[in-house]
Parts: sequence; structure tokens; C-alpha cells
Amino acid sequence: MAVLEWIRFLAGAAFLLMGLSIFIIEMIGVFRFRYVLNRMHAAAMGDTLGIGSCLVGLIIMSGINFTSLKLFLVILFLWLSSPTSSHLIARLEVTTDEEQDKHYRRMVMRDGHPREQEQEEERREP
Repeated sequence: MAVLEWIRFLAGAAFLLMGLSIFIIEMIGVFRFRYVLNRMHAAAMGDTLGIGSCLVGLIIMSGINFTSLKLFLVILFLWLSSPTSSHLIARLEVTTDEEQDKHYRRMVMRDGHPREQEQEEERREP
């Protein structure tokens, strides 16, 4: 019985360490990127995966009981609410950004392949 407890503990610790490493990578991405949408993407993806991994580790460590059910419901709530809130923040940023041309590349479909608008305009001029 003690061997199974050690295996459960090690598996839970592995998930916790994986979640913490995802949080560290997320923080590096948030501080390294310059534009709001890039930072938000790094934060949203890291939060969803990092919190999910940490809570799965806690579920494994706790065993099958009522606490595990509550932790699973927290994971479910975060997986549904985090992408929704990130999407709404992204829409707000896109609609209120006054310097969109500075941040976004305009893509044009030509011959079925996407190309940047600047390349298309340069091709038309000569």
C-alpha cells in the first residue's frame, strides 16, 4: 500500500511541477512580448494549462473523494471562463485600438495564397 501512495505522490508532484514550469514560461512570455494581444495570448494559454496541470496534480495527490470533485469543478469552470474572458478583452482591444496599422499585418488573398498587403502594393506600382 505504501508503494501506491508513493506513486500517487510522485505523479501528483510531476503534474504540480509541470504546472509551475508552465507558469514560469507564461511569465517570460508576458514580459517579453510588447503588444497587448501577444501578452494576453501568452497569459491566457499559460493560465488555462498551468492551473489545469496544478489542479490535476492536487486531484491525484488527494485521491478519489469529495475534494477531488470540487477541484475538478474548479478546472471545468476555469477552462470555460478563461478563454471567454480573454476573447472579450481581445475584442475590446481590437475595437478601441487607434493605431491598428502599426500592430496588424493586412493579408490579401491572391491566387489562393495569403500575402501581405505591402507586397501586393509594391508589385502593382512598377
